[in-house]
Order: sequence, then C-alpha cells, then structure tokens
Amino acid sequence: MEKIPMTRAGFAALDDELKALKSVERPAVIRAIAEAREHGDLSENAEYHAARERQSFVEGRIKEIESLLGRSEVIDPARLSGAIKFGATVTLVDEDTDEEKTYQIVGEAEADLERGLLNMKSPLARALIGKEEGDSVEVKTPGGERSYEVLSIRYI
Repeated sequence: MEKIPMTRAGFAALDDELKALKSVERPAVIRAIAEAREHGDLSENAEYHAARERQSFVEGRIKEIESLLGRSEVIDPARLSGAIKFGATVTLVDEDTDEEKTYQIVGEAEADLERGLLNMKSPLARALIGKEEGDSVEVKTPGGERSYEVLSIRYI
C-alpha cells in the first residue's frame, strides 16, 4: 500500500471529520430512515430514498477517510528546512502581474486552494519542488504559461 504524505493539521482535520460522521451524521441518517419507514410504502417514499442515498454517501466517506488515515504518513514541516519540499510554505510573486501568493504544499487529501493549501501533485507544486529562494519557476497552467519568483520558503 502506498503511503499518503499528510501534515499534522491535515490528519487532525480528517480525523475530526471521521468522528463527526460516525457520531453525528450516521445516527441522524439512521433516525431519518426509521422515520421514513414509518410513513408506509417504501417504493414511492421520497424521504426514504433520500435518507438511503445520504446513508450511502456517509458510509462511503467514512470508508474513504479510514483508508486515508490508515495509509497516511504524517510529516511535521517544522522539522524540515532548505529547498522547497512537502510541507513548505512558499511565498511567490507572479512575474507578470507582481501579485504575491502564499501556499503550503500538502497532500491531496488536505489540499484546498482557497485556503492556500496546494496539492503536491499540482503542476505548480511539482514545478516548485527543489527550488530555492530567488529561483524563477515556469509553470504550464490551464490559463497558459506562468512565471513565478520564489520570495520565501518557511517550514512551520
């Protein structure tokens, strides 16, 4: 089985989601199914079908998270230094627009671009790996070729 790199924060967030699914969502879905069954004919009962669909989603997500957590390899970025690698918090400047952006390179399961958590398998993250402060990076994006300069690298 392939290990999945993950930060401590990403692991904790998935663990919290798993606990909520098991202790809140699962019992709520079971209650909803029981209520819908009381309404009679299940073949035409939209509430029952919606509750069963929700149950399927919840159980699938529980299995997915348990698998991710079981295969995770928690990496503490604070123990790292040097060139850009997994866990680095990188500040970049777009060489065309002078816009600064800060990203932390994280695993797929915890990536969230809106929060600055960049998937390590993304084109930008792959281009950044191994670079140092002051290096220039060329990245092919869906919007075309982009150039960035690495302003800073932190491991926090």
